[in-house]
Amino acid sequence: MPSRPKLVFCGPSLPPEDRTSTPDLIFLPPAAQGSMLNAVQTYNPRAILLIDGVFQSEPSVRHKEILWILSQEIAVIGASSMGALRAAELYPHMQGIGLIYRWYRRYLLTPDDAVAVLHGPAEIGFAPLTSALLDLRMTIRAAWRKKIISRELGRDLEMVAAALNFRDRTLDQLTKKAQPEKTEADWRACQSVLSGVFVQQKRLDALAALRVLLSGNYAQPSAMPMFEMTRVFEQEFRDLRSTRRSLTGNGL
Repeated sequence: MPSRPKLVFCGPSLPPEDRTSTPDLIFLPPAAQGSMLNAVQTYNPRAILLIDGVFQSEPSVRHKEILWILSQEIAVIGASSMGALRAAELYPHMQGIGLIYRWYRRYLLTPDDAVAVLHGPAEIGFAPLTSALLDLRMTIRAAWRKKIISRELGRDLEMVAAALNFRDRTLDQLTKKAQPEKTEADWRACQSVLSGVFVQQKRLDALAALRVLLSGNYAQPSAMPMFEMTRVFEQEFRDLRSTRRSLTGNGL
């Protein structure tokens, strides 16, 4: 009898080349509302790692569905992006891993879009088109700690990064808006400096969580209060069963 698989919902935070190939690991696209419930009914997993989820384009994965999955004694881990956010919000029931998860736990007012990025379609591996605010902050701080930019410039870059819409957070936009008086050559030089020390914290956290999932050393669901199946959630559950959403996964 085949063993129950482990599922990973991921996109831009964990590029295809980082997705470890094992027989019991199934990679699925970024989670939307209902995706995780559908996956449980389709695959009967023993554990789920939530890394990426949709944001604004579709309804996001709900807290209620994660709590229901945990009530079925299925481990759920979160990291890096939507996973870190949901794990921080559902502590102590959902296990969180990584610096970004700890950041959301510690700084409760960190905006949700601090991990949001624009990305390409599944055909190109959900390649990111912009940079997450938390990655940019880590990069800027790494640059001034190495004394390759001034503390004053670092402060200006951080302020601009925070003010930019997540759809516009690129090194090009960042350096131009933080130094409007500079020339094109200056902007390119600053971009080159930041690129040289760029910190991919979302990717690092995703890889750390994947290692925990593969090792099996993740927290098993703890005893939870009786899960309350509300009328709205019960109707959603019935609708999901009658109109099974298509899931495309692979064993990369």
